[in-house]
Amino acid sequence: MELTLQLKRLGKKKVKKVPFTLEENPKNLEELLIGCVKNQVEAFNKKRTEVNVIGFLSPAEIQEKAESGKVEFGELANTDLANLQKAIDNVLLAFKDGLFVVFVDEDEITDLKALLELTSESVIAFIRMTFLVGTYW
Repeated sequence: MELTLQLKRLGKKKVKKVPFTLEENPKNLEELLIGCVKNQVEAFNKKRTEVNVIGFLSPAEIQEKAESGKVEFGELANTDLANLQKAIDNVLLAFKDGLFVVFVDEDEITDLKALLELTSESVIAFIRMTFLVGTYW
């Protein structure tokens, strides 16, 4: 199933839109979160196991990276693979703790077991909450 994800942090103006593919249509929010996590863990682990054959940068790549603020070869020092079950447990706990909220077609979903009716035009927004730090006295 093809979906569009919107990723947003409170306090930031930029909304990142990401096309996303799930193997099957999720029936509820819990299945949607687990599907998203599985997809991202697979991509993360695949990136960790790829072999970088080209060990140099072209002048165009150097210029592009310089404009973004960091020139690097793209090699990863940490090649540890992500644990899928830990990632699933973390996302479910983070949702229960209110670290992010989920909107499907502009409606907030607050229950993990709430039934979802997703279509290919559905827009899913994940908004990461930012908590204020300070003292009360």
